[in-house]
Amino acid sequence: MIGQLPVDEQLDAFREALSRNEVLTEVLSRSASLGLPGWYLTAGCLFQTVWNTVTGRAPGEGIKDYDLFYFDATDLSWEAEDAVIQSAKHVFAGVPAEVEIRNEARVHLWYEEKFGTPCPAHTSTEDAIDSFAATTCCLGIRLEQPGGRWRVYAPHGLSDVFNLIVRPNPVLVPRAVYEAKASRWVRQWPELTVLPWPTPANPSG
Repeated sequence: MIGQLPVDEQLDAFREALSRNEVLTEVLSRSASLGLPGWYLTAGCLFQTVWNTVTGRAPGEGIKDYDLFYFDATDLSWEAEDAVIQSAKHVFAGVPAEVEIRNEARVHLWYEEKFGTPCPAHTSTEDAIDSFAATTCCLGIRLEQPGGRWRVYAPHGLSDVFNLIVRPNPVLVPRAVYEAKASRWVRQWPELTVLPWPTPANPSG
């Protein structure tokens, strides 16, 4: 069980699993060329590649997009973010998947309208990753330049990812969002174990 190995061996297994997804490695390489501040390839494309590897599926099966986050607080306008998105289109031309680019410095400007919950302004891309719906989602990788060393951000470790456990992360995302995501994932990967959203403790009487 990879999830029971020491952390350094889990990291080796994580990189080996991700490297099997040729779309992912291509997106990772092209992302590095953009030079975006604080960038990470993150979320579903990472843990779902591991799930596919562990369950014997094709590495990219069921992955609907590849999330590329960066953090630039110098200009919080949509126009600045869209300029990055538009300029990146030629970089990802020919990649057989959608690459979704988002400036995490401006998420608080639209999050409440979309999800019904206020979102404090993030202080970094890592801070944004920390707020994902499930701890399993809280992953990020990038290539450090020069040299191309992999930087891995995994605040909750990798054991749950390899053990196919979906664990709620009730710090920001509403319960309904977590449960909708988990339900969709289980349809694609029925081997998953989904842990329930925590219920509030009864007040002492």
